[in-house]
Amino acid sequence: MTTFGEFIAKRRKRLLPQNQVAAAIKQDDGKPLSVQYLNDIEHGRRGAPPDYVLVQLAKLLRVPLDILYFRADRLPPDIRKGAISDQQAAAAYRALRRELRRPKNS
Repeated sequence: MTTFGEFIAKRRKRLLPQNQVAAAIKQDDGKPLSVQYLNDIEHGRRGAPPDYVLVQLAKLLRVPLDILYFRADRLPPDIRKGAISDQQAAAAYRALRRELRRPKNS
């Protein structure tokens, strides 16, 4: 499976240069993301960035935010913060596995 960084790099290359993406993403202090930081993410030298960066990346790269959470091996905040029972978690994973087994053309 494609890594988070590989996914970001591939998608970004179709749309924008690396320096434009980095400049458009604001850190929590309001400063733009450094090109080096984005480059490190794309080359797997850093893990997935914080949620607020994922939100901005999703918009810039025109992908659903849930896809970035999936690629980052992270649960979205609305699921993370919710009260989830063991039974609900098991049912959700069963549903996910069922969906992943379906033919891609369905």
